Amino acid sequence: MSSSRRDFLKIASLSAGAMMLNPFQLIASATQSTIFSGNKMKLRFRPYTLELKHVFTIATSSRTTTPVMLTEIDYEGFTGYGEASMPPYLGESQESAAAFLSKVDLGQFNDPFDLETILAYIDGVAPGNPAAKASVDIALHDLIGKLLNAPLFKIWGFDKTKAPYTSFTIGIDKPDVVRQKTKEAGEFKILKIKLGRDTDKEMIETIRSVTDQPLCVDVNQGWKDKNFALEMIHYCKEKGVVFIEQPMPKEDLDGNAWLTERSPLPTIGDEAVQRLPDVMKAHKVYSGINIKLMKSTGLREAHKMLTLARALDMKVMLGCMTETSCAISAAAQLSPMVDWADLDGALLISNDIYRGTEVIDGKVILSDGPGIGIKKI
Repeated sequence: MSSSRRDFLKIASLSAGAMMLNPFQLIASATQSTIFSGNKMKLRFRPYTLELKHVFTIATSSRTTTPVMLTEIDYEGFTGYGEASMPPYLGESQESAAAFLSKVDLGQFNDPFDLETILAYIDGVAPGNPAAKASVDIALHDLIGKLLNAPLFKIWGFDKTKAPYTSFTIGIDKPDVVRQKTKEAGEFKILKIKLGRDTDKEMIETIRSVTDQPLCVDVNQGWKDKNFALEMIHYCKEKGVVFIEQPMPKEDLDGNAWLTERSPLPTIGDEAVQRLPDVMKAHKVYSGINIKLMKSTGLREAHKMLTLARALDMKVMLGCMTETSCAISAAAQLSPMVDWADLDGALLISNDIYRGTEVIDGKVILSDGPGIGIKKI
C-alpha cells in the first residue's frame, strides 16, 4: 500500500466519527487539493415511474407504481447520481420535486466538498420537500466519492463486511397471495410484515404456514389503542417477531412511551422520526428509530441521526421506500453501523435502471465502486 493511500485511509478513519466535521473536505484538502479547478456544478433531473412487481398494500393505502425523480450533478467530467422516491401518501410528487429542483442553483458553488454550506442552502430553498432535497444530497455524495475515487463507506471508515441482512417486505394481501410472496422470499433471513388492519393475526398465521424465519412487523400507526397494541405485541413475540415498527399514531407520544416501557419487543419510530430534531423527541418514546434518506433529506443528515441515536443508546434501523438501486445503494453506505436494515426497495420493482448494492442470500453486499457504487444498466 502506498504512503498516500495510507494517509487517505487514516484521515478518513479519524474523521468518520466526528458528527460536525466534513470528512470529504478534510480528505480533499489532504490528498486532492490541486486537482479541481473550480468549474461550476450543473444539476439535471427527470421524472421516472417505478413499476412494482406486486400490488403494495399497507395499513392506509395501496399502489402499483411509485413516482421518482432522478438527478445528476456534473462537475469536472464526473457525474453524481441521485434519486427522490415519492410514494403519494407522503405528499411529494414529480411535479413538486420538479418545482423545487428548478429553483436550485448549484452554479454559485465552486467546491462540491463544502457539503455543510451547499446542503444548508438546499434545505433553505423551500420548506418540506425532503425527498427532492435527498436527490441532490445523494448526487453530491456520489460525485465527491467519484472525485476521491473511493466508496462512501470507506471514506466514513466503515467495514463493509458488517453490513446486515436486509428484511424483505410482505404487504397486506389475501392469504394465497401472501403465501406466494413468502415463498418467493425464501432466501431472506428476516421478513417484514405490514400490519395495521383487522387481518393482522391472519397475516401472521398465513406466513407461519409457509416459513419459520424471524419476522419484523410494521404497523404504520395502525393500532389505535395502547392496551390492544400491547396485547398484539405479546402475540407477535410468541410468533417469532423481533421488533415492532411504528405501532401507534405518531402524535400519541404518551401512548407510545407507555407501550415501549411495557413491550417485550423493541419499538421503532418511523413516521414519528423524520429528521435530526426528531431523534431527541423519540428518546424514551421508542426503543429505536428508522432512518430513511427520503425523510432525512439525504445522507448528510442521516449520518448525523445515526450518530445521535447511538449516543442516546437507541437501536437504529435503516429503511427505504420503493426505489431504484441508486437510492438503495446510497443508504447502504451507512448499513454497517445499524442494527437492522430494510433495503429491499429495488427488489420490489421490475424496471430498475442501475446496478449497485446487491442482496445475496438476504445479505447486503456493498459495491467497491466509488461514491455510492452504482452504474447505469
